Amino acid sequence: MQRSSASYDGRGMPIYEFECGECGARFEELVAAGVEEAPCVECGSTRSRRLMSSVSPPGRQPRGAAVRSNESQRREREAARHDRIAESRQKRARGENPHPQKKNGAK
Repeated sequence: MQRSSASYDGRGMPIYEFECGECGARFEELVAAGVEEAPCVECGSTRSRRLMSSVSPPGRQPRGAAVRSNESQRREREAARHDRIAESRQKRARGENPHPQKKNGAK
């Protein structure tokens, strides 16, 4: 792909990708948002069409405990809860008290 030598004035002119209807060349051009065709950089034909470009992928998402999703936090809480319930059932099966009395008379 070739980039044209159009001067950029900084007023928000996006780069669009075009395909020539005559020679099939693909090129990028700085044009105003409403422009649907631009002259071909290879053959000069005005029979070009603006292409739909793919969207660029999002940036890398940070990882770690501080940015975990609510869903993963909920899954971890549920897993810990199930572990506590399973441990309590095992203690009952062995005849132990799953909830021993706390010291200092607390309930």
